[in-house]
Amino acid sequence: MKKILLPTDFSDNSWNAIQYALALCKDQKCVFNFLHVYTPVIYDAGYFEVGAAQVGFVDVLKKTAEENMEKLMEKVTSLYNNPNHVFSSIVSFNTITNEINELYKGNVIDFVIMGTKGASGLEKVLFGTNTVQVIKNVECPVLAVPDNYKFTGLNEVLFPSDYEVDFQIIDFQYIIDFVTGYQAKVHSLHVSKENLLSKTQESNKDKLQRVFENVNLDFHLKINQSVTEEISNFQSNNKIDLLLMVNNKKDLFEKLFLKSKVKQIGFQVKIPFLVIPA
Repeated sequence: MKKILLPTDFSDNSWNAIQYALALCKDQKCVFNFLHVYTPVIYDAGYFEVGAAQVGFVDVLKKTAEENMEKLMEKVTSLYNNPNHVFSSIVSFNTITNEINELYKGNVIDFVIMGTKGASGLEKVLFGTNTVQVIKNVECPVLAVPDNYKFTGLNEVLFPSDYEVDFQIIDFQYIIDFVTGYQAKVHSLHVSKENLLSKTQESNKDKLQRVFENVNLDFHLKINQSVTEEISNFQSNNKIDLLLMVNNKKDLFEKLFLKSKVKQIGFQVKIPFLVIPA
């Protein structure tokens, strides 16, 4: 049974991500843990050693969070009656990244599905500076769902890679389960200035093929200096439903999403993207 964490700040964007998750996993046996963290907009380490002066403020935050979570759970259970799904909730005074890592290390969750932005005024509370910071700092896979994106199926998955990662099947097991369940095709896209792979890249490409041996997998090579341009073109031309990336300092995720000069380009991605730590 999959254990999926659904962070929420009770915004429309987080509700949209919840709807996406429940639709994506409709045929999978899952435990969904709904998480809300309440953290002061301005805080330091001292807030987590709460003194008498802060108790009243924290109590107000906790009460409001618990009331909102109760309303959300009532909404979910009234709208969704899937025998494959079990719902649970967590309200915690913590940062989102710390809470996710604690739950993951405690074997409470397997991966996260969340929206790409939060409610106005609360985005920095829930997501750090943005969803990329969550992806960068947590130790489990994160599937980020853009605002207003609706699940219509999983047929085509795009996986851009430099082939600089030593691919292991354990890292991809959950996406393999989804891909095989939906009989989707995975497109491995390599963008390079020349038609040449190093020995390491060739070896990693072979490992990737073995990892996805039971999956409909196609390899694509595009000669171009602009990786973002090729990713955008491939998405448009092939009706991609999911972008799959590996969070590794040597791989494309670091280059596309974590470098300041391309942050804005990275967040123009308008389809869900799953980032796997490596």
